[in-house]
Amino acid sequence: MSEVALVTGGGRGIGRSIALELAGAGMRVAVSGRTAEQVEATARETGGLALVGDVSRREDVERWVAEAERELGPVALLVNNAGISGGQVPAWEHEPADWWRVFEVNVLGAFLCAHAVLPGMIARRSGRIVNVSSGAAYLPVGGAALGSAYGPSKAALSRFSETLEAQTAPHGVHVFHISPGLVRSEMTKGVFPDDAPWTPPELAPRLVRVLASGRADALAGRYVHAEHDDIDDLIAHADEIRAEDLNAIRLRR
Repeated sequence: MSEVALVTGGGRGIGRSIALELAGAGMRVAVSGRTAEQVEATARETGGLALVGDVSRREDVERWVAEAERELGPVALLVNNAGISGGQVPAWEHEPADWWRVFEVNVLGAFLCAHAVLPGMIARRSGRIVNVSSGAAYLPVGGAALGSAYGPSKAALSRFSETLEAQTAPHGVHVFHISPGLVRSEMTKGVFPDDAPWTPPELAPRLVRVLASGRADALAGRYVHAEHDDIDDLIAHADEIRAEDLNAIRLRR
């Protein structure tokens, strides 16, 4: 697998692990983030490219894609991993600008990155986008654990993923949305207890590696959980999953 991947939020945590996994699979990896030291460290480990900037700024995103394609080649895989929680405060105590900032990073950032890579992918009739969503997209997190913006932003990201897949599939480009599970990270540190049902951190990177391979293209548009779903089993039952509209965030009556 010698294609090019762009991983946002790749300087630490889940994004860094995904970048390392993809590099291990033979991909040329560009990693982006706001903290130069972290992004550059990941790039050194992957032998890839460090891209510093803000995922919610169009000019930064378009610069990333241009630089990645100039230095490494056409982007075949986009992993929209960059995300923030917005803080542990109830809605009425949240500054509106800070609340909206969660959507700017988690949703607008994913849109901007997709917007930048899709023209090339569609022209080549090949490409994949993996949006890192969350169980919070369909399962409300009680209290102020991750704030009042995080879950809604991930719900929006998941619906965007489904919509985008419907638009891009006829052009040979596929979009997925996944949950990495409850992984120990800077975001979850101090939010959940030590005895919480933590997800092994290697599962999400392994899932992204499978999605990057093309083996799971029949599941494009579906929600896949890194821990609770067996991706090989899902692939084997892809026809049934599509026919019954499974692995989707739906209202059932």
